Amino acid sequence: MTGKKLSLERKKMLAGYVYIAPWAIGFALFMLYPLIYSLWLAFHEVVGVGNFDLELVGWGNFNKAFVLDTQFIPLFISVVQDAVINTPLILVFSLFIAILLNHKIRGRAFFRAAFFLPVLIGSGLAMQQLLYAGVGKDTLVNGIGVPEEVFLYMGPTFSQIVFDMLSRLTVIFWKTGVQILLFLAGLQGISPSLYESARCDGATEWEMFWKITLPLISPIILLNLVYTCVDSFTDINNRMMVYIKDTAFTKIEMGYASGMGWIYFLFIFLLLIIVFASTRRLVVYTGEK
Repeated sequence: MTGKKLSLERKKMLAGYVYIAPWAIGFALFMLYPLIYSLWLAFHEVVGVGNFDLELVGWGNFNKAFVLDTQFIPLFISVVQDAVINTPLILVFSLFIAILLNHKIRGRAFFRAAFFLPVLIGSGLAMQQLLYAGVGKDTLVNGIGVPEEVFLYMGPTFSQIVFDMLSRLTVIFWKTGVQILLFLAGLQGISPSLYESARCDGATEWEMFWKITLPLISPIILLNLVYTCVDSFTDINNRMMVYIKDTAFTKIEMGYASGMGWIYFLFIFLLLIIVFASTRRLVVYTGEK
């Protein structure tokens, strides 16, 4: 009896290994190996392009990024600033739209598809062409037609902040499709009985948002925060990604490009650790006691 039981367990284990084998092989070949090779390449320099001859330079590539390269640090700071500004705007806008779409309105399915459509057509060449055409710079500001007197009244510092926020809203609108769907899933997972009980106790919509909605979708907020950060730092139009790619394949400085890539990767990795650590006490998981 024991032998048959062990044999059945072994068959289940073997079946499990067979099912995960394609993923494991693909991960090892297309993710793990390139990752390890890029780390090894970051400590070398290509000296012979034809034969791909490498020369050990130690920490030279990392020293070049922080000390010798005059473009890396300013570009890195600019990319971080863009992510810091865009991420809250994307989260607030997507949550606002998700709350509106969660109500029973006519054409709700159409609006959901309309907000998700830019995710399909705006992630590659189409989005690049829009950016090259000037969309996302001052398109929205000119379309609104904000008078110059308004910016003069606000002062140079605050008016520049408002102008920057308005000028980047066009691109931000294109990057909220996934976040809206995730927020919708989280909102629909909240039991309607909680709102009915709150209304019986005289709670307003504003109070229910802060006391019920926001705490219960806090895991979705964290998920969207992580997704938005990663998407912002790894976007195809990210200037740091473009700079690393041009360094590797145009200038044929693959060792230096690998060094910059690892600096960039470690920064994103540490940033996500900080995000998880700082929001751990703010996230409410309904399954926990």
